Amino acid sequence: MDLPLDPNTTAPVRAGEELDAAALERFLRDTLLGFEGPVTIEQFPSGHSNLTYLVRAGGGERAGSIEMVLRRPPFGTTVKSAHDMGREFRVLSRLHTLYAPAPRPIAFCADASVIGAPFYLMERRHGLVIRKEMPADLAASPAALARLSASIIDNLATLHGLDLQATGLAELGKPEGYVTRQIEGWTRRWNDARTRDIADVESVARWLAANRPPESGASLIHNDYKLDNLMLDPADPTRIVAVLDWEMATVGDPLMDFGTALSYWVEAGDPREFLHLRFAPTAHAGFLTRREASLRYAGRTGRDVTNIAYYYVFGLFKVAVILQQIYYRWVKGLTRDDRFAAFDAMVRALAAQAAATVQSGRI
Repeated sequence: MDLPLDPNTTAPVRAGEELDAAALERFLRDTLLGFEGPVTIEQFPSGHSNLTYLVRAGGGERAGSIEMVLRRPPFGTTVKSAHDMGREFRVLSRLHTLYAPAPRPIAFCADASVIGAPFYLMERRHGLVIRKEMPADLAASPAALARLSASIIDNLATLHGLDLQATGLAELGKPEGYVTRQIEGWTRRWNDARTRDIADVESVARWLAANRPPESGASLIHNDYKLDNLMLDPADPTRIVAVLDWEMATVGDPLMDFGTALSYWVEAGDPREFLHLRFAPTAHAGFLTRREASLRYAGRTGRDVTNIAYYYVFGLFKVAVILQQIYYRWVKGLTRDDRFAAFDAMVRALAAQAAATVQSGRI
């Protein structure tokens, strides 16, 4: 299939999110052997959490022309634990040799005085990133979409099947009590970021607390695994060449991770308001349904998905809180990105989907 790369890969840096190119160049000269400037900076415009930039350096005879991806926390954030650059760098440092889709990290800077916050740099990988719209050639092939959706599930199953001791990341999280901490933690974050009462959010939070399942095991989990955090091979878009955005990776219950992945997985029969969120164009013919995806995940991992509705509701609730935190920053004037003005409606749609799932018991 002849598919184009994402046409909006990079853009000029948004106002208020500029980086000090001279300071960054000094850091790179001091850190990377043979590095030569000058540095130019563009921005990947589609992310909503940590900010991601493309750093190009002219190089020279020794270094050559290079491209790197820089990640730093958003401006105005009040949730420090969600934007730990050193932690994300550590995950990739351990993971990239064992899990091919993980990009190779290059350098970490803990000194906030360089560009205003800690940051890290990693290799740039090239490929297709699918966001709101499915490329026409791919959308026209239900068979290809079936293979792509199967690859998405199989790749997550591979991540969950990694030997924790081999990764060196076993101490990254505390798997015992993970489910309880997640429910309590995301409920607390909702209360901290609330701008108005939403009855569905409140009722879902109570239901999650009252119906907590026992732990299903422990594995390395991504915590934001979704289609637009995956990079695909343009020559074969059913093949995943990179998994991006490891900021929330930890060790925990893999079914909680899978439930979050399902929360982005819309399908044709969903309510109009939920379909309108367009997290990913997964409602096309051929794409696995959430139920089919769950059965494939169970087959690949051996995990019991009988209670998958609980984990799906949790995923919807968590994503709603994440969007509410971003909306809170916009309401308070801590970000100028007007994309976030619509997040209040998105939170309501997610909460309504979660509440409906609680009532039906079906995903």
